[in-house]
Amino acid sequence: MRNPFSLPTLFALIFIVACAAPAWAKAEKGLKKKAKTKPLASQISVPGPSYALRTDALQLADDMAQRRNLDAAWVRQTLAQARYIPAIAKAITPPPVGTVKNWRVYRSRFVEPIRIKAGVAFWQAHADTLKRAEAQTGVPPEIIVGIIGVETIYGQQMGTFRVIDALATLAFDFPASHPRAAQRSAYFRDELENYLSLMQRTSTDPLSLRGSYAGAMGMPQFMPSSWAKYATDFDADGRIDLFGSPADTIGSVASYFKAFGWQPGLATHFPVSFDKQQLDMEALMAPDILPTFSVAGFQAKGALLDGAALQHTGKLALIELQNAGEAPIYVAGTDNFYAITRYNWSSYYAMAVIELGQAVMQAVLSPASSAVKN
Repeated sequence: MRNPFSLPTLFALIFIVACAAPAWAKAEKGLKKKAKTKPLASQISVPGPSYALRTDALQLADDMAQRRNLDAAWVRQTLAQARYIPAIAKAITPPPVGTVKNWRVYRSRFVEPIRIKAGVAFWQAHADTLKRAEAQTGVPPEIIVGIIGVETIYGQQMGTFRVIDALATLAFDFPASHPRAAQRSAYFRDELENYLSLMQRTSTDPLSLRGSYAGAMGMPQFMPSSWAKYATDFDADGRIDLFGSPADTIGSVASYFKAFGWQPGLATHFPVSFDKQQLDMEALMAPDILPTFSVAGFQAKGALLDGAALQHTGKLALIELQNAGEAPIYVAGTDNFYAITRYNWSSYYAMAVIELGQAVMQAVLSPASSAVKN
């Protein structure tokens, strides 16, 4: 997320609590390294008022300090320097009810020549690391490469908002118009707490790091709690650096998916067609993207499978990708498709990751891809 609202992280989500002391210690050098990087002035959003006089922010600062055994004065001082960013509140607001989704348009943003070319170069440069990650976790290179490509174009676009501003804005001023405003605000308060805990434990300036409008950081766009729980020192240099280390990024993405139940060798989805006489679309769509149906149960509802799908022993979900005024595309999603949506709660996002990764893999295997390497 990972961005929680994808941004890539645009719709999505996810990511939980603290890590052991050695992992914090390893993170220190990587975070400090990134702290020296400054964005161009033209990339900095115009800030609104600070949270210095907000009683709710100062009260949360005291609560955080007590829960996490942090220095209370430092937490208060840090939050007092956070600024409300109107552009962030606007970006996180969902589109109006009735907005038509269009998979082909969404796909074209990610499965396109610039990302594919960058993905080929990334794969070729880090082929051994990708193989090692697959050997240790079962997560294939195309999924890892697809994630990093969709999230940041392999580190080219890691975000320009101060992380402290993004998290404070969404923790204290999450748009009330959002249908789950209270839940999302609580989520970002937790992420803000994780972020400040990480900053103090690693002696990193909390005002220095930049990321997405949702507060996601580095090449894989990890939220602070994901950094704490899943980030990995995969290059074994004694630090976790998701801003500058492709190896740590690869290992951390693989670690994330392993934690969320990735099953080695399982397809992400299968083709599906429909028996119109038996079709119970309402029942098939009710579980959304959560795999719920056995193969037999799936077909009993009028969703037809063939080939390898008939040998599938796990659960399935009917995945719908709308195409504006054209007919939707449907696939049968497996538990591995669902695992990708744990990075970002969106079937469109998951399919973009899958198809970008496949496009990069095909280009790597093609003789023409040698031109990229040279």
